[in-house]
Formats: sequence, C-alpha cells, structure tokens
Amino acid sequence: MSTMKEIQKMDDKGLVAYVQEKREEIRTFRFGVAGAGTRNVKALRQAKKEIARSLFELGNRTRANANKNAN
Repeated sequence: MSTMKEIQKMDDKGLVAYVQEKREEIRTFRFGVAGAGTRNVKALRQAKKEIARSLFELGNRTRANANKNAN
C-alpha cells in the first residue's frame, strides 16, 4: 500500500505507470473472482483507493502547472 506521502514523491511518469499497474491488478482480480473465487476481497477496495489517490495527485499537479503558466 502506498501512502499519500509516497505518492507525492513519485514523478508524473511513475504515477501514470502506478495507476496502470493498479488498474491491471483490479482487472485480474475481477476475472479471478468470476472463476475460482479470490479470498482477499479487501485488496480490490485498497487498489481502488490507491488509484484515486494517484489520480488526485496527478490532477493537483496539472492544475498547479496550469496556474503557473497562466500567471
């Protein structure tokens, strides 16, 4: 699990790669549940939260850069 401080330390490319990795994790988790049944159901919720934190940070950076360029 990544905390918000760890996410803030990542660069933009690292965050995009992290989001892609977590989305792939969710996709495989969902197909795994449909077949054999996965025991760790909490992992799906955790992955969603980590994606949300990462996208939140990317959005903040984008808005900050836009504000810098506007001024």
